[in-house]
Amino acid sequence: MSYGGYRRNDMFGPKPVESGKEYDVQVTEISRKGDGIARIQGFVIFVKDGKVGQNAKIRVTQVGNRFATAEIVDGSSATEASSQPSEQQSSSSESSEASPESNE
Repeated sequence: MSYGGYRRNDMFGPKPVESGKEYDVQVTEISRKGDGIARIQGFVIFVKDGKVGQNAKIRVTQVGNRFATAEIVDGSSATEASSQPSEQQSSSSESSEASPESNE
């Protein structure tokens, strides 16, 4: 007899972030453990070594039911970079990685 306790994560629906992908965020708060807190579509992301007010490119390392964890890839990203959609920047970074191979 199962009461669905194990499948509880199905109730939370799709997440706005995926593990391994990069996003541009602004750290708005600090957690109790000292990590930065950023949000994408209201979904909480704990950013290791993030500082309040910091605009950073992050890589999501783990996605849970209610929050994700991430690490900073580039902490010096300008504010105009964070105003662009993250999907557009993710695809441009993938194409820039492929271009050196095509030059050979």
